[in-house]
Amino acid sequence: MLMQTICLISLTGLHITGSQAQSFQQFIDYLNALPEEQRQAKVDSFMSAGHSFPYTEMDSLVAFVYQGTAVKIAVAGDATGWSPDLDLEKVAGTDFWYYQAVYEPDARLDYKFVKNGVTWLLDPLNPYTCTGGYGPNSELRMPACTIPPEIAYYPAIPHGTLHDTLLYSTNLGNSRSIKIYLPPGYDTTTRSYPVILFHDGLEYITLGEAPNILDYLIAHLEIVPVIAIFVPPVNRNQEYAGSLKEPFRKFIIEELMPVFDEQYRIETDPQKRAMLGASNGGNISLYIGMKNPESFGKIAAQSSNIQTEISNTFQGSDKLDLELYLDIGKYDIPMLIPLVANLVSILEAKQYDFQHFIFNEGHSYCNWRDHLRLPLVQFFPFNTGIQENRGQLNFKLDQNYPNPFREQTTIPFSLTPGAEASLILQTMSGQHLETLVSGRFDQPINNFVFHNKNYPAGSYSYTLIVQGASKSKTLTIIR
Repeated sequence: MLMQTICLISLTGLHITGSQAQSFQQFIDYLNALPEEQRQAKVDSFMSAGHSFPYTEMDSLVAFVYQGTAVKIAVAGDATGWSPDLDLEKVAGTDFWYYQAVYEPDARLDYKFVKNGVTWLLDPLNPYTCTGGYGPNSELRMPACTIPPEIAYYPAIPHGTLHDTLLYSTNLGNSRSIKIYLPPGYDTTTRSYPVILFHDGLEYITLGEAPNILDYLIAHLEIVPVIAIFVPPVNRNQEYAGSLKEPFRKFIIEELMPVFDEQYRIETDPQKRAMLGASNGGNISLYIGMKNPESFGKIAAQSSNIQTEISNTFQGSDKLDLELYLDIGKYDIPMLIPLVANLVSILEAKQYDFQHFIFNEGHSYCNWRDHLRLPLVQFFPFNTGIQENRGQLNFKLDQNYPNPFREQTTIPFSLTPGAEASLILQTMSGQHLETLVSGRFDQPINNFVFHNKNYPAGSYSYTLIVQGASKSKTLTIIR
């Protein structure tokens, strides 16, 4: 059984001491000690010194800064439930406003300034933005936050192709334009491919960078080539979580998939068919998965709404033949957090195969985009394709324990006696950190004890490589 619950919440830096941690506060104290008529010149000097804003120090201390004329400036965003509750303080005699806060070193949060209680605006000092369904927001990236490489477009690697199909639904009485991604090399082969269906499909293309991510992961041999179907909603709330939920399920199962199964070389094995969505899109993914595990055996739900019917079905029914992925943000929509936690408890009790992550982020496409690799690698690992061609390979990588851990953890793995293998440690973006152990293994069952001495708190990938095939899992270091 694969059951992994990872909470990426670091306590590093929450208790800040020492003179360096107070450098911004020392500047504020210095300003306030000056006569008012001298303060603006010092502010202008500070603002022209080339600082990055928001101003971060000691990994987890941040100061939001605004310079300009206003009656009131507040921050609204992921950390406030988008209520303008964080009031910036104005230094008397200046146009300098600030608010200090503490967040996790790897946090990534969307926010806006609210001027005079009515005007919502991007932070003019911050170049980073994240675009969502309601337009762009300013993006706070704490020092340990990293943007994964796979979201970018790389001209030098092979690229899949997007094709449009207009499909009418008799169950829903409407039509919608659906896009299908065919992986590089599709036209030069005759074999069938696994498939993943995205709800809110057009947003996963334009905001979630799904084609770039698929291209990158396929080119770097992190996943096998897959077909992706991007399905947009027409009546989103009703289709995903309302009165049209059941007709929408029938549309997917009885109308859409039979058409695409006939037109394209798609695997029919449910364990090679996945479905993914975010928020209410996660809700409909879970709903269709629980109703039709014979059609889709792998379900991913990002920052998901989970209706009572779904949790009750998972609780009250026999274990379904499903593998699942769930994640949620620490700064997500508050009502969603306990819904995900409740389903995780049910899945644990029922011994489902699943992964669960809590990220120091909010309810946004930047969050879902930056972690899309996780369900893709979980559902379609590259070693699956290799092992189909190398039936003689037999090896297994298990979850490390304890996990999360501080100083020491054990990584179990098994393989054919006499096999040559390497166990490596990587960042979540795929950067090689070190080879933990390598060589010939004469025992079928092996346990590598990893002692952490240098790596900071966070999530890392460990990979077992045997004759070119590989399997990966995630470990988390805490402080």
